[in-house]
Amino acid sequence: MIRLEGLSKRFGELWAVRDVDLHVRPGEVFGFLGPNGAGKTTTMKIMVGLISPTSGRVTVGGVDVLAEPIRAKQAIGYIPDRPYLYEKLSAEEFLFFVAGLYGGRRAERAARADELLELFGLRDWRAELIESFSHGMKQRLTMAAALLHRPQLLVVDEPMVGLDPRGAKLVKTLFRRMGAQAGGTVFLSTHTLEVAEELCDRVAILNEGRIVALGSMDEIRAQVGDQGAGRLQELFMRLTGGDEPDRGADEIEL
Repeated sequence: MIRLEGLSKRFGELWAVRDVDLHVRPGEVFGFLGPNGAGKTTTMKIMVGLISPTSGRVTVGGVDVLAEPIRAKQAIGYIPDRPYLYEKLSAEEFLFFVAGLYGGRRAERAARADELLELFGLRDWRAELIESFSHGMKQRLTMAAALLHRPQLLVVDEPMVGLDPRGAKLVKTLFRRMGAQAGGTVFLSTHTLEVAEELCDRVAILNEGRIVALGSMDEIRAQVGDQGAGRLQELFMRLTGGDEPDRGADEIEL
């Protein structure tokens, strides 16, 4: 479903992403993990066509994102880490606006918008201006907008931020259903490693712009060389050196 081939992105002298090769299969819930500054969000923005790579290629469903951006984007739903919305619109107006970008009959768009407002618990707020919404409500509206056109690929950056436990449970269920029932692909980035461990079929761990591990939990344990390693967090720390700052924490007087 997704192929990244030799993907690199440089900002001035800084290489944010360097020579990333990756293939994500249809039907997978795939985790894209790494510490802050590893290059995850940059990679995802390239995948959805928001920024161009310095070199390399991205294809979604066989369509080159750079060569045919409109066709590629028709297959993609994108949920950024922070919701970007037109806050002077109502929730319903915003969904109609987004649906209009993808075409189709007005009655079908209205029915789909109504279905998603109900699903995400926003039906009673449909006529309210988005500026009055809480962060969690805005996040749910962003997810509804990303699902309007029934995308083949859902690219999600930190989906659980701002969601209450009920909203988080709903989102997890949707991700599983999208892969298992609809045959779609979910490409998920999160710092909550328990979520990745619970949901993802495979994960890639990125560090300093490069993939340092890729596969299922058992495959990553084999790459680390410790089949007895437990949770994903332990493997993540070993691969990214994330345990080093902890050494001084016990010595600080609080």
